[in-house]
Amino acid sequence: MQLSPLEIIRRESLQKLRDLGINPYPAEEFKTTATIKDIINNFDDFDGKEVVLAGRMMSRRIMGKASFAELKDASGRMQIYINRDEISSDDEGTMYNTVFKKLLDMGDIIGIKGEVFKTKVGEESVNVKELTVLSKSLRPLPVVKTDADGKVHDAFADNEQRYRRRYVDLIVNDHVKETFIKRTKITNSMREFFNTRGYLEVETPILQPIPGGAAARPFMTHHNALDMPLYLRIANELYLKRLIVGGFDAVYEFAKDFRNEGMDRTHNPEFTVMELYVAYKDYNWMMSMTEELLEKICLDTNNTSEVMIGNNKVSFKAPYPRVPILEAIKIHTGFDVAGMKENELRDVCKKVGIGVDETMGIGKMIDELFGEKCEHHYIQPTFITDYPKEMSPLTKEHRTNPALTERFELMVNGKELANAYSELNDPIDQRERFEDQLKLTEKGDDEAMFIDQDFIRALEYGMPPTSGIGIGIDRLVMFMTNNASIQEVLFFPQMKPEKKAPSVELNEDEKVLFELLKSNTPVLLNDLKGKSGFSNKKWDKTLKGLTKHNLAKVNNTEEGLFVEIV
Repeated sequence: MQLSPLEIIRRESLQKLRDLGINPYPAEEFKTTATIKDIINNFDDFDGKEVVLAGRMMSRRIMGKASFAELKDASGRMQIYINRDEISSDDEGTMYNTVFKKLLDMGDIIGIKGEVFKTKVGEESVNVKELTVLSKSLRPLPVVKTDADGKVHDAFADNEQRYRRRYVDLIVNDHVKETFIKRTKITNSMREFFNTRGYLEVETPILQPIPGGAAARPFMTHHNALDMPLYLRIANELYLKRLIVGGFDAVYEFAKDFRNEGMDRTHNPEFTVMELYVAYKDYNWMMSMTEELLEKICLDTNNTSEVMIGNNKVSFKAPYPRVPILEAIKIHTGFDVAGMKENELRDVCKKVGIGVDETMGIGKMIDELFGEKCEHHYIQPTFITDYPKEMSPLTKEHRTNPALTERFELMVNGKELANAYSELNDPIDQRERFEDQLKLTEKGDDEAMFIDQDFIRALEYGMPPTSGIGIGIDRLVMFMTNNASIQEVLFFPQMKPEKKAPSVELNEDEKVLFELLKSNTPVLLNDLKGKSGFSNKKWDKTLKGLTKHNLAKVNNTEEGLFVEIV
């Protein structure tokens, strides 16, 4: 492993700490008595009192025999004051002059004991009496600077780096943590809503012999001991309905599902869905329940029923409009496709500019029509209802129109948020629907459903009338936190393999500059030049070397010249 000059220096500091008899990674518990947030929010209670804190040192200002530093824990940031005579017990002032000033670096994790006070300028601080090294950081953190005008420089803002190194993102970008705290608030709010109604949270298999409950392409693996193929679940629907057959009145699950499909700003191959099934209910009841649930979640998360999603103000206050899907298509395309045969529907798709092929049945074509021509019009929460039977193989036939089903999708900001049915509980009808899906498979549709014989057997024992819903948690979090990308609401989104380190031979100066650039890209050219400490001649030669090797480029922007890794 090739180390940068800064990494080499930090490893040398690590050894010097050990030479001084200081364990840079102590095993014993470090007991804290407060958090930074506690102190700032209740300063009067802590003023003049002794506290023990632990966290990461984020900055440092050395001023002779006294210094200020910034400590960051899980709750926030706070200034600490370190005086040589307070933390050092020997004449040489080793703990201050050597350890704190020379051997500690930004990003190191330390423990402090000291007295809470306010500086002359009114900043809450801790006067440190004892300092303990808890973990030596061997890689430098990006140094984010804010100038006098409030402009941020050298921010850790490259999305690919942020997603790959979420741990760094969370350290230096405080706002990122708030998104994930809100995510937990959202799931807690849902659980509270269901639990107070007596619904049971359950777990069902992730590895399944048949990927059922949705039309999607699965991930496949092989179980060696059983010598059989298994699939990562694409949905947990069929297992939850088996539990309704077994006698539970209401069950729900926060499920990790997996679909071997494309990735974009709204899709990740691994995602979270909440599925709920309630016996003796129908899709009309489920629409009313969903309105109530989402309004509560919005209030619990944001203290208001209105949120900004992009440039749109969206209200989750009930009730929501209800629009039949065929009516929506008629409104937005001018074509009444109700009752159309497959060839007629194919002609309509061609007329409105939607690409179709012979593998696509009626259901898929209607889905494409709605997705391309209608979906984006529904910004405010809207229930799209009464889907054709071909689109809904697990849904009960509509009580007034046998060509339709009792299904709805909830659209928000032009995207699907939830999918719900009056669940099909007729085992004979269910078998026929599965067989129709099999015909689509034979035509080449690789997303059509498998026949789950055991599920049909379960229905034959009798499932009560039931309504079920699936809500995409990742998308819901995107809406509630105003994030346009699913990667922003997943701690560790799926990424392409990381690019290999450059194979070109760099000289020592080029290596130093490249490592500086890696820790912060893009960076202002003058700032990078200052950090390098190179003379003008050496700077020009070294930067030209990196650009020649196609490792770096210089961009001329309105804000100045920036250097970034290619």
